[in-house]
Amino acid sequence: MLSKAVLSQTEVTRILAAARAEAQANNWAVSIAVVDDGGHPLALERLDGCAPIGAYIATEKARTSALGRRDSKGYEDMVNGGRSAFLSAPLVTSLEGGVPVLVDGQVVGAVGVSGVKADQDAQVAKAGAAAL
Repeated sequence: MLSKAVLSQTEVTRILAAARAEAQANNWAVSIAVVDDGGHPLALERLDGCAPIGAYIATEKARTSALGRRDSKGYEDMVNGGRSAFLSAPLVTSLEGGVPVLVDGQVVGAVGVSGVKADQDAQVAKAGAAAL
């Protein structure tokens, strides 16, 4: 039987705090979503000034990253590289800003961020994931 780590509310709170601190340090109004390894929501925070759609997009970026076990940017790169058929893949958003959360080399969840430029969303998400 295999064993793996799972995110508790303690880790989720730490991830959100680190991502929020990165966003606020740059004056970025974003939404931050944290999901488990199956893409199920564990937490969502929409900072003041972020458009409501940011909450939805951040969650989808996180879900994509968790299910795909990679940064959501990889899917964006595929589409931009000409593989437009990938746009029809179920449960996948091809937008940068979702990053997996790794513990001992295993994906235990993901962070998704939306609200600013794609690379800035990814910067905030990576700050959150690095909190562990």
